[in-house]
Amino acid sequence: MTASRIAFDKELVLAGHFLLKHLQRDDLHRLAAGSRLTYHPRNAVIFQKGDPGSSMMAVVRGRVKICSHSMDGKELVLSIVNRGGLFGEIALLDGEPRTADAVALEETDLLVLDRNQLMPFLTERPEVALRLIGVLCKRLRQTSEHLEDTLFLEASSRFARALQRLGDAFGRPAAGGTQLDIKLSQQQLGCLVGVSRESINKLLNEWQRNGVLRLDAGRITILDREALEELGESCA
Repeated sequence: MTASRIAFDKELVLAGHFLLKHLQRDDLHRLAAGSRLTYHPRNAVIFQKGDPGSSMMAVVRGRVKICSHSMDGKELVLSIVNRGGLFGEIALLDGEPRTADAVALEETDLLVLDRNQLMPFLTERPEVALRLIGVLCKRLRQTSEHLEDTLFLEASSRFARALQRLGDAFGRPAAGGTQLDIKLSQQQLGCLVGVSRESINKLLNEWQRNGVLRLDAGRITILDREALEELGESCA
């Protein structure tokens, strides 16, 4: 599949995005004319750390993981961007290289806004720039929480808090609890909190036996949110 086969109206996508939904039609038309839609298959690398930061992306369909790798190849997942989310905004604003890798977790369509089109627009529309600053502040808060968890919490508490965040972002009502509407392997979950796949497997099985969660063909359903919160605080 190529980008030309993506059946989305760019103006409608822009009009539905929280960052741009208050714009007038002429503004939306101007931005749409300077944007493009791209398709990325599952596991495709969208950009890598160090690449030129010439654009910002909005997820139209699918999900994207933002990750970093150590010299010996270990992966740390910094965030997962859901439909409607933005990424790539840091390098776009400061013109510096990308700070991390972006990889499609599943088939993903992106609306790409290029720097040379967006920066003049932000200068003319400070209210949009302020909303984008809000996105950056939220991202910084999330990064700070991630760093604090990594430095101060044991693996089980880090994983419990990660499941809470995943539940907030991707949870949907299910029998007896909240199912995570995202399928991540145990290896991917380990990369999210910086622990081994074996440790994740042990914790999942233990918490399933204790009735905290349920595993269904790789999908996680949180059954006891209160117990999960207690696990997240147990070694704080």
